[in-house]
Amino acid sequence: MKYVLSFLEDLIALFYPNTCIICRENLLKEEECTCTLCLYKIPKTDCFKHQENSVSKLFWGRVQLQNAVALYHFQKEGSVQKLIHELKYEGGKRTGIFLGKQLGYAIKESISFSDIDCIIPIPLHPKKEKLRGYNQSKYIAKGVHEILGIKVNTRSLIRTENTDSQTRKKRFSRWENMMNSFALKRVKEIKNTHILLIDDVVTTGATLEACAHKLLEIEGVVSIATIAVA
Repeated sequence: MKYVLSFLEDLIALFYPNTCIICRENLLKEEECTCTLCLYKIPKTDCFKHQENSVSKLFWGRVQLQNAVALYHFQKEGSVQKLIHELKYEGGKRTGIFLGKQLGYAIKESISFSDIDCIIPIPLHPKKEKLRGYNQSKYIAKGVHEILGIKVNTRSLIRTENTDSQTRKKRFSRWENMMNSFALKRVKEIKNTHILLIDDVVTTGATLEACAHKLLEIEGVVSIATIAVA
């Protein structure tokens, strides 16, 4: 039976080949989303080596975090932008899981994240999630879960305001747009825990800051991990 399945997979790959999101070359059977060479060449940050890094410094004086990291550097027209575009605009659920796994591997090797109790992806407003069809941060969180085995909580932090797009807003406008946009439910599930907030890209950090402030209204600590930093 397994030989028949393998033959069918090869036949499908012949007519509908999986290609690398970055270079568009055909992927080998064991490769997922990107080829090995492109994955190796993606520009990584040094965030996991230093607690005082470019991401953690974004939040200094704004919100008290245990740790804050991003895995990759986001550069215009770069490889990470292609991955994020696939993730957010091409229905890239499998891309989200793939990127979440890469983030999970990095977190697993870091002693700073050894006591994480639960993972919370940044929530979308229900109307926006319905329009897009999925929340990309949930799929990143799912990928992290597959590597770390830590439970994902999507019920305790909810989005109450369907805010405008953040893309073209400046820093203060982003902050103003986000504050009071989130609420807590099922607080007992996350009280006195170390929460890992997950998102795709951190730019000014306004959304993550607003979520962290809301979560810190209860007892516990919060860390942040994203796929990329712009």
